[in-house]
Amino acid sequence: MKQSRAMSLLEAIANVVVGYGVAVATQMLVFPLFGLQTTLAQNLKMGAVFSIVSIIRSFALRRVFETIRVASRSADHDAHAEPERSRP
Repeated sequence: MKQSRAMSLLEAIANVVVGYGVAVATQMLVFPLFGLQTTLAQNLKMGAVFSIVSIIRSFALRRVFETIRVASRSADHDAHAEPERSRP
């Protein structure tokens, strides 16, 4: 069964939303190790920017792989089809 574009987008958004909290917490823990001092508001804003980029990346990759899957399925179907007979 083919996944719709809307479901691809919904999956990508859900994936990023779940990871957003982990990303912000990681930033808050890791940034100080590199001498970067940021506020919670700054971490939330940076996390939002990274999340938007991640949604776009995830959606685009999903659509590329869906296109490959559909093309492969179509090619398999064409390879198994009976060749047309020429008419006299």
